[in-house]
Amino acid sequence: MIRFIHTSDVHLDSPLKGLQSYDGAPVDTLRSATRRAFENLVQLAIDEDVNFVLIAGDLYDGDWKDYSTGLFFRGQMVKLRNKGIPVYIVAGNHDAASVISKKLTLPENVHIFSTRTTESIEVAENPVVIHGRGFPNRAVPENIAKDYPVAVPDRFNIGLLHTSLTGRTGHDTYAPCLETDLRQKGYDYWALGHVHQPEVISQEPWIVFSGNCQGRDIRESGERGCFLVTLNDSLDVERVDWQNLDVVRWQMLEIDLAGITEESEVLSLVSQAIISALNKAEGRLIAARVLFKGATHLHGSLHRETYRWRAEILGIAQEQGEDDIWIEQIKVLTTPIYDLAQLAERDPLTKIVLETIDNANIQPENLPYEIKDMLGILPNEIQREIEYDLTKEDNSSFLLKDVRAIILDALGTKGVTGA
Repeated sequence: MIRFIHTSDVHLDSPLKGLQSYDGAPVDTLRSATRRAFENLVQLAIDEDVNFVLIAGDLYDGDWKDYSTGLFFRGQMVKLRNKGIPVYIVAGNHDAASVISKKLTLPENVHIFSTRTTESIEVAENPVVIHGRGFPNRAVPENIAKDYPVAVPDRFNIGLLHTSLTGRTGHDTYAPCLETDLRQKGYDYWALGHVHQPEVISQEPWIVFSGNCQGRDIRESGERGCFLVTLNDSLDVERVDWQNLDVVRWQMLEIDLAGITEESEVLSLVSQAIISALNKAEGRLIAARVLFKGATHLHGSLHRETYRWRAEILGIAQEQGEDDIWIEQIKVLTTPIYDLAQLAERDPLTKIVLETIDNANIQPENLPYEIKDMLGILPNEIQREIEYDLTKEDNSSFLLKDVRAIILDALGTKGVTGA
């Protein structure tokens, strides 16, 4: 039996931009998360007594600020060397040969594939051949998979490649190739990197993105880790098991408010969502974004009283403990429950306001002018209240749906008497 770990996109010490702007953000925990996740990977390799480890690119996030990143990685490799576990690495776009300027001598158990040509390396004492080539530059627009050799007979053949395949949302196109390009090589397992979402493309042969070890923002929500692959004595893949490595779990908490009329019901749903997420996180810190959706009578209040709602939700999170959950953001995508046609017929001025909203083409860059123009037709009482709500936020980031929500809520609850 042969066992190996397939991982990629570790992005050691990647900077977490903008966290200082989040009040109460667990900056230290988030900043060290990539290291702790990688430590979990090394411990998993030791605990499972694997034969080798594969890293399919982007071990680093870019050039080191100093040598501490390299020394940390080297120290983890020494742990694996002491257990007789070799490690095979290809460079990706973030740690291409032209990107990393600082170098450290690595232990003898670490092999980094050439960036000039494809190499084929036999794993000592195992009937396994690993084929790989790293990125010489950050941008590799050509299909380097075509240069990989055909499979070696009577061996378990692995292709180690950093690639976008035919493209994935949110990822630049690097070393593009087709599934057929990979199948033609006759390999048994393709260990791919670059795409951060884990994905099994095929099982015959195995073509796999391991995803990254640790999510770094809300776009990388859900479980993050690696694959533990087991071969039987006939060199067939017996199992490909997912293993969690992340220490911080980014989670989108979607809460449907359709039919909800009471604030207490909303807060109860938030509490239930947080508790459910924590139960699944198995002791990890949850970095959560609360997303409200659905048609609700509370739509206007959620938009108008954002600070109060946020404070209520943070209070719920406090009940679970600061080390358990951090609310990264609260996003409101609800829709109002208004009969706009009926509202428009209530009086001529309301009809004019609604038509102005519908016809407005508001963009963030011209929002302040457009808002002032729109508010000019409202009675003073409503105008002052709406202006107060809008000034609580950065106007340049206010979108049309937020303006609509505030104005409709004011019209729906107070009207424009005196028209």
